[in-house]
Amino acid sequence: MTYNSQFREFIFESYQYNPQNGEALFNYSFDGQVSFTERVRFSPQTGYNVEALDRALQFSFLLAGVSYYKAFPTKKVQTKNIRLSSRQATFFSDVYKHGLSQYVFENKLEPSDIAEFEASEEDSVAAVEYAGEGTVVLQSGGKDSLLLATLLNKKGIDFSPWYISQNLHTPSVLDTLGHELVHPIRYVDTEALSKATGQGALGGHIPITFVVLSYALIDAILRNKDMVLAAIGHEGEEPHAYIGDYPVTHQWSKTWPAEQAFQSYVSEYIATIHVGSPLRGFSELNIAKLFVENAWQKYGHQFSSCNVANYKLGQDNSELHWCGHCPKCANSFLLFAAFVDPLELTELFGGNLFENESLLQDFKGLLGIDNVMKPFECVGEVDELRKAYELALLRGYRPLPFDVPSSSFDLDIRYPSQAWATEMIQ
Repeated sequence: MTYNSQFREFIFESYQYNPQNGEALFNYSFDGQVSFTERVRFSPQTGYNVEALDRALQFSFLLAGVSYYKAFPTKKVQTKNIRLSSRQATFFSDVYKHGLSQYVFENKLEPSDIAEFEASEEDSVAAVEYAGEGTVVLQSGGKDSLLLATLLNKKGIDFSPWYISQNLHTPSVLDTLGHELVHPIRYVDTEALSKATGQGALGGHIPITFVVLSYALIDAILRNKDMVLAAIGHEGEEPHAYIGDYPVTHQWSKTWPAEQAFQSYVSEYIATIHVGSPLRGFSELNIAKLFVENAWQKYGHQFSSCNVANYKLGQDNSELHWCGHCPKCANSFLLFAAFVDPLELTELFGGNLFENESLLQDFKGLLGIDNVMKPFECVGEVDELRKAYELALLRGYRPLPFDVPSSSFDLDIRYPSQAWATEMIQ
């Protein structure tokens, strides 16, 4: 159905940065009537490139607005005091349109309900001259980021582990990486969003990876770094559903086209800073294999990719756990069952998840059975998960109570990636 917002336009009101306390403020409103303010607290720094920082702040300002725009999606947005070139306007329009696809699907909206950014007549100025050196590496406590940290350490590459959250808690496993953790705090305007909910606001998933990457970019510039690394394999590109010819994905901002678009924007409009993932060329199944080979001995019983058990707002996630009942746990169990002996993995997850009746529909979605839709989570693609299941059965795992088609998935397949990023771990 077509959504009729109670407001005319979403306004990007203003942004600012306080160098004394390191706090960035992003202000938004609907028609100047319903207002939101997002705050991000960085560690104050000196000697940074002021112009590059302003470009990065503006970038984050426009990306982070999606958290509030989704409340009452309007057909029009106004970027007050910001002039966008046609290429910039297209970039942000694509981020909102494709990054909100799950939100559109779950709220029964139409893709045309999402606003397009308007270009000004003038082109924006080119990227600033920038001379930084050093690497920021995003961390979460999950398999991908810990694997990347392990591979960089093996190559002797110095880096700053970077973890953003909405409270002071950090996973203790990040203290074992051998580098000082950088930990900015993001304060989402939950009070204003809660009030908006009482006014009929919508909710749903956003392209959070782009928002987080943009904040890491700010921190990199504050610290005069010239590289921001994410730990993202080949994922997010297999649609969960379609609305006409509009693909619905859980995390468009984790895809290869999205990484290319992000890097191009940074290079063209902000500064000469590399942003990308050294793991991009690997499948999720191969990343699980590499984790077992390189990082399992140290981190196998300390990491987790389970959002339910670890990443709810305000939750103390100093020690990471698996809930054993969610789609992320089912996906992770599938991937690691291919390479880890049953006794050890079932102990870690509290049992053989293939025998957990509450997860049967999730496994059917993950494995493409009975037309069950793949769960909206960051999970592997159907064919590689079928291969993982085959390998798990060869390891002696008791099977699921339904047949799973065989897979010809090539574990050693290499997907496109940015050459500079791939070279860092080769």
